[in-house]
Amino acid sequence: MEKQQLPACPVETTLTLISDKWKVLILRDLLPGTKRFGELKKSIGHVSQKVLTAQLRQMEQSGLLTRTVYPEVPPRVEYSLTELGYSLKPILDAMSTWGENYYQN
Repeated sequence: MEKQQLPACPVETTLTLISDKWKVLILRDLLPGTKRFGELKKSIGHVSQKVLTAQLRQMEQSGLLTRTVYPEVPPRVEYSLTELGYSLKPILDAMSTWGENYYQN
């Protein structure tokens, strides 16, 4: 999504970029480092290949991750968070802490 198309409200902008539950899980799984498509699909769980591919493309267009294709047979594709993607770590950490506290109450 182009920046000029994003909402004026910063909270709404953040939600627009990561509102899908799959995007948050992709971010969570890429925080430790680079992963291949199959690794992401396996670690996320019940997501279809079509949906995962669409989410990864949207996140790449938003500048949250990079996609690297290696010229091999079969092709190897790896996904990594950009600096912008890593900047969401405090938000994910806060979500994790909130979730843990919710379970304890």
